[in-house]
Amino acid sequence: MRPIIANLLKKLTELMEFFIALMLALGIILLCFRMVTSIVHIPNLETWPNYDDLLETCFNLIIGVELIRMVYYHTPNTVFEVLIFAIARQIIIEHSSIWGSLIGVCAIAVLFATRKYLFCEFDIPSEIILRATTKVKIANKLLDLHIPYEDKETLTDVLVKKLEEEDMEQGVGACAYFSSECGLRVAKMHKGKISRIEVIRAIH
Repeated sequence: MRPIIANLLKKLTELMEFFIALMLALGIILLCFRMVTSIVHIPNLETWPNYDDLLETCFNLIIGVELIRMVYYHTPNTVFEVLIFAIARQIIIEHSSIWGSLIGVCAIAVLFATRKYLFCEFDIPSEIILRATTKVKIANKLLDLHIPYEDKETLTDVLVKKLEEEDMEQGVGACAYFSSECGLRVAKMHKGKISRIEVIRAIH
């Protein structure tokens, strides 16, 4: 029951994040239309937008777009890009002192060094253990999976079939992957039969 509730909460948070990202995207689109309709006023330096205002608006919109990506993708790279644009905006728009600009440039250099030497590609697995007799159709629906199956096959059926295709022995720890983001592993056996199966999902 706990894995199902956890998955439902995960779906709810994903839906809320999608809604927030959608609202932000709509706001950015409307601001882009506003900027387009106001572009004819640029020659008049006393009317918005003059060049500095246009540059600031464009940077703000770009940062907004990167925020949408950060909310949706949850990767270190998206956080990095938001920070890069935010610091670049500060340096270019604010026209601060030479020391302020130097600090901003050093901050960008530190971010690039961090990405080059400290970032690593990794997957965080989400592991859920189910009964071996669970229908694949039900598991797919409850956990938002895409395990291929036929008719009324159980998790055991598809896992055993996959292990046989790959010429692997059945036993605790035996694992078969159905895509780059989903796999099944034998978690427990009882009297030579699979009793528990672990569903492995990768979160990128």
